[in-house]
Amino acid sequence: MANWLNISGKTVVVTGGSSGIGKAIIDELLELGVNIANFDLVDNGLEHEHLLFQKVDVTCREEVEAAVTATIDRFGTIDALVNNAGINIPRLLVDPKDPHGKYELDDAVFDKITSINQKGLYLVSQAVGRVLVDKKEGVIINMASEAGLEGSEGQSAYAATKAAVYSYTRSWAKELGKYNVRVVGVAPGIMEATGLRTLAYEEALAYTRSKTVDEIRAGYASTSTTPLGRSGKLSEVADLVAYLLSQRSSYTTGVTINVAGGKTRG
Repeated sequence: MANWLNISGKTVVVTGGSSGIGKAIIDELLELGVNIANFDLVDNGLEHEHLLFQKVDVTCREEVEAAVTATIDRFGTIDALVNNAGINIPRLLVDPKDPHGKYELDDAVFDKITSINQKGLYLVSQAVGRVLVDKKEGVIINMASEAGLEGSEGQSAYAATKAAVYSYTRSWAKELGKYNVRVVGVAPGIMEATGLRTLAYEEALAYTRSKTVDEIRAGYASTSTTPLGRSGKLSEVADLVAYLLSQRSSYTTGVTINVAGGKTRG
Protein backbone atom coordinates (compact mmCIF):
# COMPACT_ATOMS: atom_id res chain seq x y z
CA MET A 1 0.00 0.00 0.00
CA ALA A 2 2.87 2.37 0.77
CA ASN A 3 4.10 2.23 -2.83
CA TRP A 4 0.59 2.56 -4.24
CA LEU A 5 -0.17 5.66 -2.15
CA ASN A 6 3.31 7.13 -2.60
CA ILE A 7 3.10 9.47 0.40
CA SER A 8 6.43 8.55 1.98
CA GLY A 9 8.39 11.69 2.84
CA LYS A 10 5.33 13.92 3.01
CA THR A 11 4.85 16.06 6.12
CA VAL A 12 1.43 16.06 7.77
CA VAL A 13 0.12 17.97 10.78
CA VAL A 14 -2.37 15.96 12.86
CA THR A 15 -4.26 17.72 15.65
CA GLY A 16 -5.36 15.69 18.66
CA GLY A 17 -3.06 12.86 17.64
CA SER A 18 -2.18 11.45 21.05
CA SER A 19 -5.23 9.21 21.45
CA GLY A 20 -8.25 7.68 19.71
CA ILE A 21 -8.68 8.19 15.98
CA GLY A 22 -5.82 10.68 15.87
CA LYS A 23 -3.34 8.17 17.26
CA ALA A 24 -4.53 5.50 14.81
CA ILE A 25 -3.94 7.95 11.96
CA ILE A 26 -0.45 8.79 13.18
CA ASP A 27 0.45 5.12 13.66
CA GLU A 28 -0.56 4.28 10.10
CA LEU A 29 1.07 7.31 8.51
CA LEU A 30 4.35 6.60 10.30
CA GLU A 31 4.27 3.08 8.86
CA LEU A 32 3.88 4.66 5.43
CA GLY A 33 6.98 6.81 5.90
CA VAL A 34 5.21 10.11 6.53
CA ASN A 35 6.67 12.87 8.71
CA ILE A 36 4.15 13.79 11.40
CA ALA A 37 3.69 16.82 13.64
CA ASN A 38 1.25 15.98 16.43
CA PHE A 39 -0.45 19.10 17.83
CA ASP A 40 -1.97 18.04 21.16
CA LEU A 41 -2.09 19.13 24.78
CA VAL A 42 -0.99 15.69 25.98
CA ASP A 43 2.18 13.85 24.95
CA ASN A 44 1.44 10.11 24.92
CA GLY A 45 5.16 9.33 24.95
CA LEU A 46 5.33 7.89 21.44
CA GLU A 47 8.78 8.43 19.99
CA HIS A 48 9.76 8.06 16.33
CA GLU A 49 12.37 9.70 14.17
CA HIS A 50 9.64 11.03 11.88
CA LEU A 51 7.37 12.29 14.69
CA LEU A 52 7.41 15.76 16.24
CA PHE A 53 5.20 16.42 19.25
CA GLN A 54 4.09 20.00 19.82
CA LYS A 55 2.10 20.93 22.91
CA VAL A 56 -0.59 23.11 21.39
CA ASP A 57 -3.86 24.63 22.52
CA VAL A 58 -5.57 24.78 19.12
CA THR A 59 -7.74 27.68 20.32
CA CYS A 60 -4.66 29.88 20.80
CA ARG A 61 -3.41 31.55 17.61
CA GLU A 62 0.07 32.18 19.00
CA GLU A 63 0.59 28.54 19.97
CA VAL A 64 -0.73 27.28 16.64
CA GLU A 65 1.46 29.58 14.59
CA ALA A 66 4.54 28.76 16.69
CA ALA A 67 3.90 25.02 16.21
CA VAL A 68 3.55 25.47 12.45
CA THR A 69 6.88 27.31 12.38
CA ALA A 70 8.52 24.56 14.46
CA THR A 71 7.16 21.91 12.09
CA ILE A 72 8.63 23.67 9.06
CA ASP A 73 11.94 24.12 10.90
CA ARG A 74 12.04 20.35 11.58
CA PHE A 75 10.77 18.92 8.29
CA GLY A 76 11.25 21.75 5.79
CA THR A 77 7.62 22.17 4.78
CA ILE A 78 4.03 21.01 5.43
CA ASP A 79 2.09 19.04 2.82
CA ALA A 80 -1.21 18.37 4.56
CA LEU A 81 -3.32 18.81 7.67
CA VAL A 82 -5.67 16.43 9.49
CA ASN A 83 -8.01 18.41 11.76
CA ASN A 84 -8.85 15.73 14.31
CA ALA A 85 -8.83 17.58 17.65
CA GLY A 86 -12.28 17.82 19.18
CA ILE A 87 -14.31 17.55 22.36
CA ASN A 88 -17.78 16.31 23.27
CA ILE A 89 -19.54 17.17 26.54
CA PRO A 90 -23.13 15.86 26.65
CA ARG A 91 -25.65 18.41 27.91
CA LEU A 92 -29.40 19.07 27.61
CA LEU A 93 -30.73 22.37 26.30
CA VAL A 94 -33.37 22.36 29.05
CA ASP A 95 -33.42 20.03 32.05
CA PRO A 96 -36.81 20.31 33.78
CA LYS A 97 -35.67 17.85 36.46
CA ASP A 98 -32.73 20.06 37.44
CA PRO A 99 -32.89 23.56 35.90
CA HIS A 100 -29.45 25.18 35.63
CA GLY A 101 -28.05 21.90 36.97
CA LYS A 102 -25.00 19.79 36.20
CA TYR A 103 -26.23 18.40 32.88
CA GLU A 104 -27.95 21.47 31.44
CA LEU A 105 -26.03 23.34 28.75
CA ASP A 106 -24.37 26.49 30.06
CA ASP A 107 -22.14 29.18 28.63
CA ALA A 108 -18.89 27.62 29.85
CA VAL A 109 -19.57 24.24 28.24
CA PHE A 110 -20.94 25.81 25.06
CA ASP A 111 -17.88 28.07 24.73
CA LYS A 112 -15.45 25.20 25.35
CA ILE A 113 -17.02 22.90 22.75
CA THR A 114 -17.33 25.56 20.07
CA SER A 115 -13.88 27.00 20.79
CA ILE A 116 -12.09 23.69 20.29
CA ASN A 117 -14.26 22.18 17.57
CA GLN A 118 -14.76 25.30 15.46
CA LYS A 119 -12.26 28.00 16.39
CA GLY A 120 -9.45 25.45 16.68
CA LEU A 121 -10.33 24.04 13.27
CA TYR A 122 -10.26 27.50 11.75
CA LEU A 123 -7.01 28.62 13.38
CA VAL A 124 -4.99 25.55 12.42
CA SER A 125 -6.48 25.44 8.93
CA GLN A 126 -5.59 29.07 8.36
CA ALA A 127 -2.02 28.72 9.61
CA VAL A 128 -1.32 25.55 7.62
CA GLY A 129 -3.45 26.77 4.72
CA ARG A 130 -1.11 29.71 4.20
CA VAL A 131 1.74 27.25 3.64
CA LEU A 132 -0.29 25.08 1.24
CA VAL A 133 -1.57 28.03 -0.78
CA ASP A 134 1.98 29.35 -1.11
CA LYS A 135 3.09 25.92 -2.39
CA LYS A 136 -0.03 25.63 -4.58
CA GLU A 137 -0.45 22.05 -3.40
CA GLY A 138 -1.82 20.26 -0.39
CA VAL A 139 -4.73 18.64 1.42
CA ILE A 140 -6.81 19.59 4.47
CA ILE A 141 -8.85 16.77 6.03
CA ASN A 142 -11.54 17.72 8.55
CA MET A 143 -12.91 15.16 11.03
CA ALA A 144 -16.68 15.47 11.04
CA SER A 145 -19.37 13.18 12.45
CA GLU A 146 -22.72 11.81 11.33
CA ALA A 147 -24.11 13.77 14.31
CA GLY A 148 -23.43 16.90 12.29
CA LEU A 149 -26.12 15.88 9.81
CA GLU A 150 -28.54 13.95 11.99
CA GLY A 151 -28.28 15.81 15.29
CA SER A 152 -27.76 13.93 18.55
CA GLU A 153 -29.89 13.77 21.68
CA GLY A 154 -27.99 15.30 24.60
CA GLN A 155 -25.17 16.43 22.33
CA SER A 156 -26.62 19.41 20.47
CA ALA A 157 -23.62 21.70 20.91
CA TYR A 158 -21.24 19.00 19.69
CA ALA A 159 -23.50 18.12 16.76
CA ALA A 160 -23.76 21.79 15.78
CA THR A 161 -19.98 22.17 15.67
CA LYS A 162 -19.73 19.06 13.49
CA ALA A 163 -22.40 20.47 11.17
CA ALA A 164 -20.11 23.47 10.85
CA VAL A 165 -17.28 21.15 9.79
CA TYR A 166 -19.35 20.07 6.77
CA SER A 167 -19.81 23.72 5.80
CA TYR A 168 -16.18 24.68 6.34
CA THR A 169 -15.15 21.72 4.19
CA ARG A 170 -17.38 22.72 1.28
CA SER A 171 -16.58 26.43 1.55
CA TRP A 172 -12.81 26.06 1.90
CA ALA A 173 -12.73 23.60 -1.00
CA LYS A 174 -14.28 26.32 -3.18
CA GLU A 175 -11.86 28.96 -1.91
CA LEU A 176 -8.65 26.90 -2.06
CA GLY A 177 -9.27 24.80 -5.16
CA LYS A 178 -7.82 27.53 -7.37
CA TYR A 179 -4.53 27.02 -5.51
CA ASN A 180 -4.60 23.22 -6.01
CA VAL A 181 -5.41 22.67 -2.34
CA ARG A 182 -8.07 20.05 -1.63
CA VAL A 183 -10.36 20.03 1.42
CA VAL A 184 -12.15 16.81 2.37
CA GLY A 185 -14.22 15.71 5.36
CA VAL A 186 -14.27 12.30 7.06
CA ALA A 187 -17.28 11.31 9.18
CA PRO A 188 -16.82 8.23 11.36
CA GLY A 189 -19.85 6.30 12.64
CA ILE A 190 -19.91 3.98 15.65
CA MET A 191 -16.30 3.01 16.26
CA GLU A 192 -14.56 0.50 18.49
CA ALA A 193 -13.97 1.60 22.07
CA THR A 194 -11.15 4.01 22.86
CA GLY A 195 -9.86 5.60 26.04
CA LEU A 196 -11.89 8.71 25.18
CA ARG A 197 -15.10 7.08 26.44
CA THR A 198 -14.64 8.11 30.04
CA LEU A 199 -17.06 7.28 32.83
CA ALA A 200 -17.88 10.98 33.18
CA TYR A 201 -18.82 11.15 29.50
CA GLU A 202 -20.93 8.00 29.72
CA GLU A 203 -22.70 9.22 32.86
CA ALA A 204 -23.50 12.55 31.23
CA LEU A 205 -24.76 10.93 28.03
CA ALA A 206 -26.83 8.42 29.99
CA TYR A 207 -28.47 11.21 32.00
CA THR A 208 -29.31 13.26 28.92
CA ARG A 209 -30.97 10.22 27.33
CA SER A 210 -32.72 8.95 30.47
CA LYS A 211 -30.77 5.71 30.35
CA THR A 212 -28.28 3.86 32.52
CA VAL A 213 -24.57 3.71 31.75
CA ASP A 214 -24.98 0.00 31.02
CA GLU A 215 -27.70 0.77 28.47
CA ILE A 216 -25.46 3.36 26.82
CA ARG A 217 -22.63 0.83 26.62
CA ALA A 218 -24.97 -1.77 25.15
CA GLY A 219 -25.89 0.75 22.48
CA TYR A 220 -22.28 0.91 21.31
CA ALA A 221 -22.43 -2.76 20.46
CA SER A 222 -25.82 -2.58 18.75
CA THR A 223 -25.58 -3.13 15.01
CA SER A 224 -29.27 -2.94 14.15
CA THR A 225 -28.81 0.25 12.11
CA THR A 226 -25.45 -0.74 10.59
CA PRO A 227 -25.75 -2.90 7.46
CA LEU A 228 -22.23 -4.27 7.87
CA GLY A 229 -23.23 -5.52 11.31
CA ARG A 230 -20.29 -4.29 13.37
CA SER A 231 -18.56 -1.27 14.81
CA GLY A 232 -15.84 0.39 12.78
CA LYS A 233 -12.15 -0.01 13.41
CA LEU A 234 -9.97 3.02 14.03
CA SER A 235 -7.61 1.66 11.39
CA GLU A 236 -10.42 1.91 8.82
CA VAL A 237 -10.63 5.65 9.41
CA ALA A 238 -6.84 5.87 9.16
CA ASP A 239 -6.91 3.93 5.87
CA LEU A 240 -9.29 6.48 4.34
CA VAL A 241 -7.22 9.40 5.62
CA ALA A 242 -4.06 7.93 4.08
CA TYR A 243 -5.83 7.54 0.75
CA LEU A 244 -7.19 11.09 0.85
CA LEU A 245 -3.72 12.45 1.57
CA SER A 246 -2.38 10.77 -1.56
CA GLN A 247 -2.58 11.77 -5.20
CA ARG A 248 -4.78 8.70 -5.74
CA SER A 249 -7.62 10.96 -4.56
CA SER A 250 -6.48 14.01 -6.51
CA TYR A 251 -9.96 14.81 -7.89
CA THR A 252 -11.76 14.49 -4.55
CA THR A 253 -12.55 17.72 -2.74
CA GLY A 254 -15.45 19.54 -1.11
CA VAL A 255 -17.15 16.37 0.14
CA THR A 256 -17.40 14.55 3.45
CA ILE A 257 -17.07 10.77 3.32
CA ASN A 258 -18.80 8.55 5.88
CA VAL A 259 -16.91 5.68 7.48
CA ALA A 260 -20.00 4.24 9.12
CA GLY A 261 -20.69 0.78 7.73
CA GLY A 262 -23.72 2.06 5.84
CA LYS A 263 -25.40 3.30 9.03
CA THR A 264 -28.45 5.49 8.45
CA ARG A 265 -31.25 6.93 10.56
CA GLY A 266 -33.43 3.83 10.20
